[in-house]
Amino acid sequence: MKFEILTVVPDAIGAYLQASILGRAQAAGEIQCSVTNLREYGKGKHRQLDDAPYGGGSGMVMQAGPIVEAIEAARDGAQPDDRTGVLLMSPGGRTLDQTLAAELAESYDHLVLVCGRYEGVDARVLAFVDMEVSLGDFVITGGELAALSVVDAVARLQPKVLGNDNSSREESFQGPSLEYPQYTRPASFRGLDVPPVLLSGDHEKIRLWRDAAALQRTRTMRPDLLEQGKDHSNLPAEISKALDSMDSEE
Repeated sequence: MKFEILTVVPDAIGAYLQASILGRAQAAGEIQCSVTNLREYGKGKHRQLDDAPYGGGSGMVMQAGPIVEAIEAARDGAQPDDRTGVLLMSPGGRTLDQTLAAELAESYDHLVLVCGRYEGVDARVLAFVDMEVSLGDFVITGGELAALSVVDAVARLQPKVLGNDNSSREESFQGPSLEYPQYTRPASFRGLDVPPVLLSGDHEKIRLWRDAAALQRTRTMRPDLLEQGKDHSNLPAEISKALDSMDSEE
């Protein structure tokens, strides 16, 4: 999978792409990440990218020309058999979630991520993108954080990126539930103890506890996920029993 980010602030995102999992995945050749400075496509002596909005209003709007030229260059630079998708980071776009990340991982080999700035981009840019993507119903300074989130979420779904295929399958939002709570050493910390079942060595009991704990955590923190997912009214007896036990301990 190849990711190309189009931005006016390339220095703001380079370090994240080289760190941790993304950095190791690039070094191993599992993914490719590149950053294009939109200033390269700016016009005039000062490489202008923005201008005052037609009809008046505060702030400046990013011009269509430089962005579209950068998109076209990215498409032209793709391999003939690449499935290239162009995404505009926009507060009005489809909200990024695990379902969308999986769709992008399945549908494309090459993602071009356009980061807006200022008061937004000229609406004519939309004719040259495949999708608008948002982090949620709030406004941030630019699209870079959203682009990095897309890269991270989609990259984690690529084979061998995490080193263990079970890691991505067991994470939060892979199913209709959040991930179960995780613990590590020490077994007791300031009067807070690890659930005894996790120290038992009984893998079947641990699996049932984790399934029940995931449902309990989802029911408390994100009940909307259960409503959107499969019917949980007919749970296995063992999980129902574990849930009842957890409820009685609260």
